[in-house]
Amino acid sequence: MSYKVYDSINIRTKDNGIVTVSVVLNSTGNPKNTILINTIYADPKNIDRAKYFAQKGYAGVILNTRGKYLSPDPIEPFEHETEDINTVIDWIVEQPWSNGKVGMIGGSYLGFSQWAAAKKLNPALKTIIPQASVGVGVMDFPMRNHIFMSYTLRWLDQVMNSKMTDNTDFNNTQKWNSVYKSWYESGKQFRKLDSISGKPNPVFQKWLNHPDEDEYWQRMIPDEKDFEGINIPVLSTTGYFDWNQRGAMHYFLQHTKFNKNAEHYLIIGPYDHAGSQGNINKTIKNFSIDPVAKIDLHKIFLEWFDYILNGKPKPSFLKDKINYQVIGDNQWKSISSFNAIARQKLYMTHTPDGNILSDTRSDKANFTKIQVDLKNRLDTDELLNLKYNIIDSHIYEKNNVVFTSKPFVKPFELTGNFTGQLNFSVNKKDVDIYMNLYELMNDGKYFLLSNNLSRASYSANNKKRDLLVPGRKEIISIYNSEFISKRIAKGSRLVLMIGLVKSPFWEINYGTGKAVSDETIDDAKEPVEIKFYNDSYIEIPIIKD
Repeated sequence: MSYKVYDSINIRTKDNGIVTVSVVLNSTGNPKNTILINTIYADPKNIDRAKYFAQKGYAGVILNTRGKYLSPDPIEPFEHETEDINTVIDWIVEQPWSNGKVGMIGGSYLGFSQWAAAKKLNPALKTIIPQASVGVGVMDFPMRNHIFMSYTLRWLDQVMNSKMTDNTDFNNTQKWNSVYKSWYESGKQFRKLDSISGKPNPVFQKWLNHPDEDEYWQRMIPDEKDFEGINIPVLSTTGYFDWNQRGAMHYFLQHTKFNKNAEHYLIIGPYDHAGSQGNINKTIKNFSIDPVAKIDLHKIFLEWFDYILNGKPKPSFLKDKINYQVIGDNQWKSISSFNAIARQKLYMTHTPDGNILSDTRSDKANFTKIQVDLKNRLDTDELLNLKYNIIDSHIYEKNNVVFTSKPFVKPFELTGNFTGQLNFSVNKKDVDIYMNLYELMNDGKYFLLSNNLSRASYSANNKKRDLLVPGRKEIISIYNSEFISKRIAKGSRLVLMIGLVKSPFWEINYGTGKAVSDETIDDAKEPVEIKFYNDSYIEIPIIKD
């Protein structure tokens, strides 16, 4: 097939910024539906994605975010998508090759950008397919529940080192682990991470100044009122092992909550970040997916565009609004909402015989204690080399405590994300806590079901930090853990690991109450001592046979 390729088209935005687009048309001259891909990963190979859609009868358009490719503007990730994408859509519909209808697709940052565009919905934008969408801000990047990750700087260098994409630097894991190690062992402020890397980054510094869910982050994605007005059909995808699952699920849940008539379909299965975008691997971190999970997502995406833009039948795979694969059952299920899923409460109980997850609450005055010395950096290499496989023969039991349920007498389907409540006291003004939930299978191996990170001072309000009173019993909610669907076998146990975040891969909360990114190892002083009381509990989502 022959193509017409128009590269290096500069478009001026309403605030005098400049973005660059590339257009690919097939040989037919009729006005076409347009598939728009907005990307921060500028690369000559992106033209192949536009050609794919041109081959299928669409006009393919690649939009490079402001500051990338031929744009002379500074690179400011996430900040300009709402206005810039809508400006480009206005430009598209004025072209002779456009029939006035636009769809969008893409994953990760590209998924986020579709929600940013929908925040101020252009009448020409008829549908979006956001895949593994970044939940920018406190959801999953550059923070997870307000805790900044060291990876943030690595990613910023990838997209900011040049007008294109610096994959060579990004893929240099040895270099970046060396940077994280140097920072961790130095005990310096997390804010010094970019200086330690040898290349100060102004965006990294700007982000560290916004640890709350404040106006800076809020203006990048839809709010409640925006979601209410997003009345176009949406197809979302994510995976149980997708790093940006929390973002993708946030958009789905908020859209369907505030727009009761939302035509929003979700596909979620045993996929990692790449798999959620259609590049499905049969094996992920020691885990082999069920055969039925190996679906052709790219085919479904194309069928969706044909359904919305060309009036063809809806993809047959979409049986209901939520389509999920039950690991271990080798089947897909479809439901209209998560509301009907029951939950079982399990208490974190300290007993003379060990720590258990119990169906019943015991003496709430009793507690399980952990003590962590934040000054100790002898564990650097151990932490840098620690691998969290999905299936493993052992779990890491340092700086944490472990609670284990009794064996289940019947199998059941665990579908959803665990929630709950932590009742605890700590000798600091703040603390960062992580939780991992496992299935201890009959063969003695651990299956990582879900995890959670939480900065205690933000439990009640994402927008405002509320410091703890040292030594006082506190109550915080457990939320924003990862979703999974898995068949839990008869005889299996659930294992809950709960501990303190202390790692070269995350900023360290020393508990002084100062801005965490400005604390140093000098703030560590006495070890952190946490008491988890017996009335703490998790709630697990259960679908019984």
